[in-house]
Amino acid sequence: MSEHIDSQIADTVVLYRPVGPAELALLRESGFKRWPPRLPEQPIFYPVTNERYAAEIAERWNVKDSGYGAVTRFRVCADFMARYRIEKVGGAHHTEWWIPAEELEALNDRIVGTIEVIREFGEAR
Repeated sequence: MSEHIDSQIADTVVLYRPVGPAELALLRESGFKRWPPRLPEQPIFYPVTNERYAAEIAERWNVKDSGYGAVTRFRVCADFMARYRIEKVGGAHHTEWWIPAEELEALNDRIVGTIEVIREFGEAR
C-alpha cells in the first residue's frame, strides 16, 4: 500500500493557493478535497507555484481585505498539469498556472490527497 501512495505522490505537481476566510469555509465544507466553483467574475483559477508567493498574497491581500489569509498546499496529477504552462506575472518567484474556470472540476478530480492549510496570517479562524 505504501509503495502505491509513494508512486502517486511522485507523479504529482505541488500547487499553492492563498485563501481568505470565505474560500477556506468552502474548502472545509468539501472536507478539504475540492475547490469551490469560480464566481462569474472569476473566469480563471490561479494556483501558484511556490509557498513564498502564496504567502505574500495571503498576508498582503487577504489580510488587508478580510483580516485573515492562509496558504494552502495540494497535489495534482502531473499529467493533468502538463497541459498548462506556468505564467510569470511579476518578480522571478511570481509564477502561477491559469486554469480556466470550466476546467476546475477536472482539476478537482485529479487532486491527490487533501488540500492542506500550511500557513495563516491575521486573526485565527
